Amino acid sequence: MPAPFEVPGIVDNADGWGPTTVPEQLEGLPYAPFGKGDKVGRISDFTQTGFNKYGNRYGQNQPTVAVFNFFHNEDEDSFHLVDNKPAQRKQGMRRFQPNRFQQRRNEQNQRGDMQVHQDRQPRKQQNKRPQFFHRNEQRQVVHSSSVDIRPEWVVVEQIPFTSLTKLNYQAPAPEDLAFCGQLEYYDKSYDRLTPKTDKALKKTPRAFRSVTTSDDPVIRQYAKEDAAQVFITDSLLTTLMCTPRSVYSWDILVTRAAGRLFFDKRDGSSLDMLTVAETSPEAIPEDKDNINGMQQLSLEATAINQNFSQQVLLQEGKKLTYDQPNPFVGEGNEELAAVAYRYRKVKMNDEVDLVVRCELDGVMNYKGQDQLLSIKALNEFDPKLTGVDWRQKLENQRGAVLATELKNNANKLAKWTAAALISGADMIKLGYVSRASLRDNLHHTVLGTQVCKPKDFAQQINLNMDNCWGIVRALVDLCMKMEDGKYLIVKDPNKQLLRLYSVPEDAFQENYSEEPIPDAEEAPIADEPAKADAADEE
Repeated sequence: MPAPFEVPGIVDNADGWGPTTVPEQLEGLPYAPFGKGDKVGRISDFTQTGFNKYGNRYGQNQPTVAVFNFFHNEDEDSFHLVDNKPAQRKQGMRRFQPNRFQQRRNEQNQRGDMQVHQDRQPRKQQNKRPQFFHRNEQRQVVHSSSVDIRPEWVVVEQIPFTSLTKLNYQAPAPEDLAFCGQLEYYDKSYDRLTPKTDKALKKTPRAFRSVTTSDDPVIRQYAKEDAAQVFITDSLLTTLMCTPRSVYSWDILVTRAAGRLFFDKRDGSSLDMLTVAETSPEAIPEDKDNINGMQQLSLEATAINQNFSQQVLLQEGKKLTYDQPNPFVGEGNEELAAVAYRYRKVKMNDEVDLVVRCELDGVMNYKGQDQLLSIKALNEFDPKLTGVDWRQKLENQRGAVLATELKNNANKLAKWTAAALISGADMIKLGYVSRASLRDNLHHTVLGTQVCKPKDFAQQINLNMDNCWGIVRALVDLCMKMEDGKYLIVKDPNKQLLRLYSVPEDAFQENYSEEPIPDAEEAPIADEPAKADAADEE
């Protein structure tokens, strides 16, 4: 027997056509109403793309359904464009125009130079062939880390630069604790130098001491007296302040003990050297054998800065001597550079104070008053890379030269300005030093000088000290919450990121190794007292 066929129930819709009620499984779904006389395209066009593109396609004044309207929400903060450069349009073949082509060919046949045209056509097309370069095709320079990251180090915190730029803290006026050393007066004859009347830069016989925080006897005394909870030098402090402007990798060692923080640099750290063209659009290669490589330029700039800071001083005559002597004078007869040290205390919060050791390079008599100076030198190594020749532009277009340096050395100039503001220097003396020959990185000449006030220069380079102190305060609060031990702040070499590592106590000692510690039976007995003595010393 055939299967029985049941006729479904049919509901007559007197007002139009279609169902009069909504089934249970379709309740809550969007529905676009339409009339019996509407076209099929109107019924199935849920997105109304056809209606929007062709205004009168389905008739005038058609009702719209609000549920199908698209509302643009704000983009997520984590969304970033990988490449916002517009895509290059591929050059396709032009549409063939037989009449124009036939007309040109007839003219060429009439002149009788068809063969000449065929010989020259490939060369002509090659000359007119456009050259396209894409950002991804450019050589990407990968920088190396300032320290070898060991596998046993633990990452405690990762801080992106974007979060640092939002921090602010209005630090109170610093309190002077001590002045040490002596300063020599500035030789004003260097203010009259021009590229035509330049002076050769001489190597100074004086020695420069770069003593880290923990080895400073004055800071040790303040720590013993419980004068503050955080101790740091101005070079490390300005490195933290200007972190968002840094490109090259650097690292700072942090020691937390008994509720105190000591920020130190490692032995042989790159923070002792000045960077060159760090923020330049043309990346400097890491080639140790090239005089224009990153390492050689750093050594050259550091030597230039030291020699210039001593050459522009009047070494004979009146000097500004402070009550306390230079704390780093050794037992030998070695002559130290004329540098004064100013120890200042800054309040971070109600419970934490920071003591920083600042450096001053000279003093100048201006309108009968002694003005403290911060003396620095900018160096030129290749005008072709910077695009500005100092010998041609320095005398008449000094602003263009300084603007180029602000672009190529934004981090270095920001650190110099922040250090001058922290130390209380009244003026910054900038010297322009260039190579005597492009291929010689040992002989230089002083082309001119420039003076500027730290506060005005900070506004010119858009350096916000409230943001700088906000970065320092955030890092201090983060390290204060850690347990006692050693930590390492490392700037990622190729990312705008800070990493805080927890490192062993002997991480940077000479006998430190990644190899596992031998068992007690295999370990030599003679090493046990030595390890105990080393632990007692620490």
